[in-house]
Amino acid sequence: MSDVRRLATTDPGFEDGFAALLADRAEANVDAEAAAAAIIAEVRARGDAAIAAYTQRFDRVAITPDRFRVTEAEIAAADAATSPALAAALDMAAARIAAFHRAQMPADLATRDASGVHLGMRWGALDAVGIYVPGGKAAYPSSVLMNAIPARVAGVSRVAMVVPAPDGVLNPLVLAAARRAGVSEIWRIGGAQAIAALAYGTETIAPVDRIVGPGNAYVAAAKRQVFGTVGIDMIAGPSEVVVVADGLNDPRWIAVDLLAQAEHDEAAQAILVTDDAGFADRVAAAVQDELTLSPRAAIAGASWRDHGAIVVVRDLGEAAELVNRLAPEHLELAVAEPAALFGRIRHAGAVFLGRHCPEALGDYVAGPNHVLPTSRTARFASGLSVFDFLKRTTWVSADAAALAAIGAAAVALAEAEGLPAHARSIALRLG
Repeated sequence: MSDVRRLATTDPGFEDGFAALLADRAEANVDAEAAAAAIIAEVRARGDAAIAAYTQRFDRVAITPDRFRVTEAEIAAADAATSPALAAALDMAAARIAAFHRAQMPADLATRDASGVHLGMRWGALDAVGIYVPGGKAAYPSSVLMNAIPARVAGVSRVAMVVPAPDGVLNPLVLAAARRAGVSEIWRIGGAQAIAALAYGTETIAPVDRIVGPGNAYVAAAKRQVFGTVGIDMIAGPSEVVVVADGLNDPRWIAVDLLAQAEHDEAAQAILVTDDAGFADRVAAAVQDELTLSPRAAIAGASWRDHGAIVVVRDLGEAAELVNRLAPEHLELAVAEPAALFGRIRHAGAVFLGRHCPEALGDYVAGPNHVLPTSRTARFASGLSVFDFLKRTTWVSADAAALAAIGAAAVALAEAEGLPAHARSIALRLG
């Protein structure tokens, strides 16, 4: 039987145990923050030279600025080398992601109120966006599609992608995905130094307005530190899933769903919430069986042992309350009536409804974005969307009659706030 953390809401010490589970996501990496700050300062001071030095140090690649950028020939060669089956899979994923994000595009607003004032809101795309694509323990072509396609759909004219190439190796599928997402500006650099280059620019790399995409602790620290100079999507922590499942599921299906998150990283978190204690035991046993078959057993096993949990609840209503406290990145509702349970969920980055809808479907081809809020930030944050690449501009148009209808109130408020020029700029027009 697994030695994973086990909790039950009927246990006297449940609240203390659940509080410890919540605290598991509240991590601060002081070392990463300090290292990122030093790297950012060095890139700002030395530009390309610092990028080259850090790339050699961390990726073991001696590189000069003229080789920072991946050439069009390299991108074309990677695309050509992609097998027909994988090319078709990328095409399907790209088409579905683009379709879902096109459906999100908002309309401009224009209205005329009873006083005759014309009011509105106009949406516009950002000029330049930087996309970080991980390239360490695993390379993710799906991450390219999820970050770049919404930017393109939103109308961003320049999308610059950075991706580390450890030992000089770039995953061809990452480049093939970039081509399908319409990205041709690709830089073979990563880490905090890549974030600094996107934020502040170097002699070779022009700065951007917003940086999106997940990375390791150093990338997350760097994004936090450059925020304000540029926008960012979020500070991404380790991946996480909560699976709410009743006893009518195949325990092996649920076990693999849990391991699908655990295999990302030793710090990832997978939690089962069920109203059936016997089913909980069967899932725990199935997890151990599946780990013996997994080529990523060392990573997934460490994640499950150190951060995983099984929580047994009295009923699914109680499960919904716990989910809202966990505010997970991913939530599976593998129950008989998932829509009804979903109606009670307030906090989750993305939700997957039904026994035949595993979270992994959303990682690749479902359509909604897989860049999602982690570490309980789904309480106040949302997943990546076209809105991350758009900004709103409000506008007002008033003629003399409209100003006459509302201006006196503005004069009164300005005088009450002790701002005479504000009041006078309106009063002069009122005559």
